[in-house]
Amino acid sequence: MSDHHDHGHHGHDVHVTHYSAKDYMIGFALSAILTIIPFWLVMGNVLAPETTKWVILAFAGVQLIMQMMYFLHLNSKAEGGWNMMALILTIVILVIVMAGSIWVMHHMNTNMMPGMGPNSTHDMT
Repeated sequence: MSDHHDHGHHGHDVHVTHYSAKDYMIGFALSAILTIIPFWLVMGNVLAPETTKWVILAFAGVQLIMQMMYFLHLNSKAEGGWNMMALILTIVILVIVMAGSIWVMHHMNTNMMPGMGPNSTHDMT
C-alpha cells in the first residue's frame, strides 16, 4: 500500500489553543458587567442624556471586542495573524455603523420633531 494517501499530519506546525471553562466564565462575567453598567446609567439618570449616549456606545464597542476575544477566540496568534485582520476589519465596520446610526438618529429627531429639542419651550400638557 502506498503512503501518498496519508491524510494525517502534513508537516504543518499548527498550534491549537484550548480554552477552559474559566476563560468562558471570565468572558461571561465581563459581558454581564458591560451590560449592567449602561443599564444602570440609563435607568438611574446618572449622566446627561448626550453623555449617556456616548458612554453606552463605548461600552457596546468594548463588549463586542471582548466577546470576539473570549468567545470567538480572535487574537494575533491564531491563524497566522488573519484573525487579527478580521478583528481590525470588525472594529472599522463597528465605528462606521455606530457613527452612522447616531448620525441618522440625530438627524431624524431634528427633522421629524422640530421644536421638541431640549431648548424648546413647547409644553406637551
